[in-house]
Amino acid sequence: MTEQTISRRVVTNMALSLDGHYAAPDPLDMGWVMPYAVTDVARDHLTSLWEPATTALLGRVNAEGFLGFWPTVIGMEGADPRDEGFAKWLVDTDKVVLSSTLAEAPWERTTIVSKPTPEVVADLKATEGGDILVLASASVIKELLATDQVDRLALTIFPVFLGGGPRLFDDGLPAGQWTLVSQTAGEYGTVAVVYDRIR
Repeated sequence: MTEQTISRRVVTNMALSLDGHYAAPDPLDMGWVMPYAVTDVARDHLTSLWEPATTALLGRVNAEGFLGFWPTVIGMEGADPRDEGFAKWLVDTDKVVLSSTLAEAPWERTTIVSKPTPEVVADLKATEGGDILVLASASVIKELLATDQVDRLALTIFPVFLGGGPRLFDDGLPAGQWTLVSQTAGEYGTVAVVYDRIR
């Protein structure tokens, strides 16, 4: 058997409150994310994640949110070049959306898959390409953490307590060690950290 190229990395990205929640008790309330999401730290962090990625993996709800909003940023007057860069990448890259309810993709370069997340990731890792970037899809990330399939864990931590809401890290996750790859702190106390799984 010939030597295989290094396997594709599964990279997950999520914003968390300081008390560990990825959403407020009212999941439609995104006010807590601003102004932190538009800081240099948050924008540079996201740029560092999408640049080496060739596939975006999303749950249906996040796909509808992301793909409903981000394409409108392209050509928007006054748009930050980093936001526009991400928007163009998201439109142009291959997207895999996990859904048992969507019959066909309303977006270009998108494949709808109705299979268990671990199987989908195993299939993607068997193909050639860059990183597989999971964009803020909590249900997908939680499943990948539970099955120890996350290679790089990227978090942006915003200095607010939400006092409730869903958590990213459930009890019972597989024990394991992570190594810190990068850490950046910036305006408003926003902190971006990236960890790689030690295997």
